[in-house]
Amino acid sequence: MTLHKLILVFLALLSFGVSQKAYAQDSNKMTDSTLVQFSGVIVGDQGNDTIAPIPFANIYIPESGRGTYSNLDGFFSIVARQGDMIEFSAVGFKKVEFEIPDTLTTNRYSIVQLLSQDSIVLPQATIYPWPSREHFKEEFLALEVPNDGLEDLAAENLSEEKLQALRDITPRSGEETSAFYLQQQAKSYQYIGQVPPQNIFSPLAWAKFIKSLKDGDFKKKSNNN
Repeated sequence: MTLHKLILVFLALLSFGVSQKAYAQDSNKMTDSTLVQFSGVIVGDQGNDTIAPIPFANIYIPESGRGTYSNLDGFFSIVARQGDMIEFSAVGFKKVEFEIPDTLTTNRYSIVQLLSQDSIVLPQATIYPWPSREHFKEEFLALEVPNDGLEDLAAENLSEEKLQALRDITPRSGEETSAFYLQQQAKSYQYIGQVPPQNIFSPLAWAKFIKSLKDGDFKKKSNNN
């Protein structure tokens, strides 16, 4: 074996030994922070000496950015490390911090965490639209409501043409329909067993027709249509 090959073998063995030492150091570091199944129940002071579970409370580990929340019974479970700082918070309760002991001999740890109520009392505020009732009365009486053509619009909507157009397209109500039906029934009962009168033979109907023709009623209707 030449000197060159001996040097290459020596360097390879040296690098292998360094890598093995680094791996052993990393393994020791990982065992220093043992994983823990951290679980428990979060309860809160509900007042009147009553303590009840807090559902949907937040459990957060700031160092790792991980977290979870409690269920309806206040129970939670999360994987953490020994020495981690845990934050417990919930709406209406004060935030509490808890540190997992770094001297545990098992990989499981459970607690019952109590949260205290956090009440924020706001100062009373009374809002008045005006400084006083008398001032409101003066301003209200002096208020000028803009017309914006409302009177002209109301007159147009109440005109005979508008009302007639509404009468033509508005369906009959139940009362009108029943009255019309009863009238037709009464008319048929009146002439039952005989021929009903025909307007073509009625002098009064002819007189009414001739008068309407002279007045131009048919012409007006045709123009409107």
